[in-house]
Amino acid sequence: MTLEELLDAPDNEWSRHLSLVPAAAPISKPTPRAVLKRIWSIASIVLAIGACVFWAMFLRPQSLGGPAAYVLVSGKSMNPLYHTGDLILVRRRASYHVGDIVAYRVPKGDAMAGAQVIHRIIGGNPTRGFVVQGDNRTAPDVWRPKANDIVGSATLQIPQAVVVLQFLRSPLLLGLLAASFVFVFLLTGGKKEQDPEPAPPLS
Repeated sequence: MTLEELLDAPDNEWSRHLSLVPAAAPISKPTPRAVLKRIWSIASIVLAIGACVFWAMFLRPQSLGGPAAYVLVSGKSMNPLYHTGDLILVRRRASYHVGDIVAYRVPKGDAMAGAQVIHRIIGGNPTRGFVVQGDNRTAPDVWRPKANDIVGSATLQIPQAVVVLQFLRSPLLLGLLAASFVFVFLLTGGKKEQDPEPAPPLS
């Protein structure tokens, strides 16, 4: 039928031709499960970004330009506060004072130069050197670390972290991680939720 014939056609002829035009499929609404999956995905991204920012600001090692360092305690000089195997998080400060527990490197020129010691400041100053002593010692250290020798002051103690570190290197952990990945894959990699089929066009 030409355009002129269609324009001259009666109303019932128009209705017949318009009924042949397929109707648009209705827009399906997302299911609650799909909404929850999207919320969880967004929340996971936000948490990951937050964790990275927190690590960069507070836990980034000094070797990477951050303020933190980690000291593994060995010996009894800080008993009963610290014990062998404890991991101490220390952070660089603008200044240190009497009473602060600090980790410092043995100054240059000594046979033990570079070794780290974590003891308490009991006197001295950053220019002439601090007097440091272990809580379980009866005499101060022979070294007098200055400000640039101090790695940082104690901020957080993780008791017996050496056990955790050894576990992280064990084959048992690798096996558990592999099993966890398989479990998550089986849990989330099954049949994907199928979108509802669009309604057939009206005729």
